[in-house]
Amino acid sequence: MKKILLLGSGELGKEFVIAAKRAGQYVIACDRYAGAPAMQVADECEVFSMLDGDALEAVVRKHQPDIIVPEIEAIRTERLFKFEEEGIQVVPSARAVNYTMNRRAIRDLAAKELGLRTAKYFYAKTFDEFKAAADEIGFPCVVKPLMSSSGHGQSYVHNEGELEQAFREAMEGSRGDVREVIIEEFIDFDSEFTLLTVTQQHGWPTIFCPPIGHVQKGGDYRESWQPYKISDEALKQAQMMADKVTRALTGAGIWGVEFFLTRQGEVIFSELSPRPHDTGMVTLGHTTNLSEFELHFRAVMGLPIAGIHLEHAGASAVILAPNNSECSAIPSLSNNLTPNSSECSAILSLSYNLTDALLEDRTRIRIFGKPEAHPGRRMGVLLCYGEVDDDVNALRDKAKRLAKTVLGTDPYMKK
Repeated sequence: MKKILLLGSGELGKEFVIAAKRAGQYVIACDRYAGAPAMQVADECEVFSMLDGDALEAVVRKHQPDIIVPEIEAIRTERLFKFEEEGIQVVPSARAVNYTMNRRAIRDLAAKELGLRTAKYFYAKTFDEFKAAADEIGFPCVVKPLMSSSGHGQSYVHNEGELEQAFREAMEGSRGDVREVIIEEFIDFDSEFTLLTVTQQHGWPTIFCPPIGHVQKGGDYRESWQPYKISDEALKQAQMMADKVTRALTGAGIWGVEFFLTRQGEVIFSELSPRPHDTGMVTLGHTTNLSEFELHFRAVMGLPIAGIHLEHAGASAVILAPNNSECSAIPSLSNNLTPNSSECSAILSLSYNLTDALLEDRTRIRIFGKPEAHPGRRMGVLLCYGEVDDDVNALRDKAKRLAKTVLGTDPYMKK
């Protein structure tokens, strides 16, 4: 049995803990707040800011883990090198986590060192630098904090008049203590997809899940589906790029590698996460023989993966907490609140309608168990699956339709 310290205890971490517990491992789940999803299924939990290096060190010394598994960006990543030098396995590696928690490091690695095709980009710490970069790139353009997740602080800028607000939102949406933004060329892509890439121990080969199509709104995942139709040549390009960047970062585990596919069929590297990916939640709906969380666990533990096979077509759609304009759809509110705009910004106590969706066959619901439901927050996911050759667009429509019945909200609503 291994002792695993999980840094970040959201919905992805929860599924990883379930995979680890099924194999008899011991898990300590950590996050900045109590009652986080992964804490509900772990053996122990710790509540502290992982940006506090001394607090992180204290927790590591207290529990003496065999393995550290980061699940979020906001971590004092430089401390991980020390733990790794002491013989603690960091997943996938301290180098990988340090690079990928900051968009500057990973983008420069991909574009400048490895020569991968990416969008044109610049960095900015001040508004003057930001405006100069926008003038160079042109409009529309994409703005993101260097450190963030789930689309926080990300926006599309259509003209010069939107620059000031975009810069402010990017700075405010940044996680950790990094106060810098990246401004990118807008890629006129046909679609986006994720290539889940598994790097293994013992010299075993890097393997790939079938590509996953996805749609994001404001940089945040809304739906995903598998299989995603792509030409053999485009798939080879994506696999080559994913293998190249993960090999450079080193370590074992699953990686969510995101790409754009242009209307001309060109594959362009977008981003990379050294852990299970939001869009990979579709694998919880039996699309592949092993979910992304089971694959991650096996890779972390150095266990063999005999193969990854597509067993069903499937689709996922997020279940969102109601936004201010949809508060009338909330079945119940805590503290006797009435559903007006100001009160809906408070913590909500939601009642989930599971019945309507589950009346339809081949449907699964995963409620994450988040203790707070801020407007637009992702509270669960609706999964539908069918035969391998079923119409994936019909499954997408079904998943989005049924997701709306759980809390009465539209997965496509803007946050």
